[in-house]
Amino acid sequence: MDLIFTLIAISMGIFALKNAEQRRRIGLLSQALQPYQIEKHMETLTQGYLRALGEADESRQEQVWTVLEGTERALAEQFTRLATDIARLPEADARISRWSIALPLSTKLLPASTFDLREALVIHARGVGSAVQNTRGLNRRDKAFLLSAELFLFQHTCHWYCRSRAVASARLQLRHQTTYAQVMSAVSPATRRSWDVLLSNFAKN
Repeated sequence: MDLIFTLIAISMGIFALKNAEQRRRIGLLSQALQPYQIEKHMETLTQGYLRALGEADESRQEQVWTVLEGTERALAEQFTRLATDIARLPEADARISRWSIALPLSTKLLPASTFDLREALVIHARGVGSAVQNTRGLNRRDKAFLLSAELFLFQHTCHWYCRSRAVASARLQLRHQTTYAQVMSAVSPATRRSWDVLLSNFAKN
């Protein structure tokens, strides 16, 4: 019985530590996002893209695309500023565990198994900016598809940072009916290469 009570106490302690750590991370990220309207802009674009793609009249469709361009530019600018703000985060607070599940203190005790949120945000800002500028010369539909993938990857990173990789992937599937692997295949080649380098560099440390 003593062993059972000891195991229960240890489990409760781990659970409490994990929750406290996650609450702190949620607070840090929320504070960084608070000055911006990134989530609002993302929702506007998601709904706007669906409306544009479902519009049968070409002139009305073009009007929707034109209106959305202003939101795209505003979003890209805010991503750049967010990456600058996140760069001020202390290195210890910016670590993201590469493990699938959340374990308390893992980012502090096992830094070699982490990657850096600050570097991730630079990749996201670059990917969103490139998609908005349409550096690949895509048509409107493919540009919207690319930018959506870049934004979904950003959301996945935020949830990964605050919770865990497993939770982030589950929320991606629930919210957008897509998987992490599908998002990675849909982002730009430059984003995919940078992301692979980021994860592999920390895996080797």
